[in-house]
Amino acid sequence: MKISTLLRSLLNRADPPGDSERGDVPGWVLVTLMTAGLVIAIWAVAGPALVDVFNTAISRITSI
Repeated sequence: MKISTLLRSLLNRADPPGDSERGDVPGWVLVTLMTAGLVIAIWAVAGPALVDVFNTAISRITSI
């Protein structure tokens, strides 16, 4: 059995009877995964700079 056929049959079982609007579950999964990927990529680039800014701010506050 193909994965797409299995996924389609599982999604059809999850629908309540008589509900014609199933929604776009695979689309939302893709949007969620892409958003998580963007957050991880931005964090990897900006993370060290943000840590440096935070440490500088804390050291200036504690030295007053």
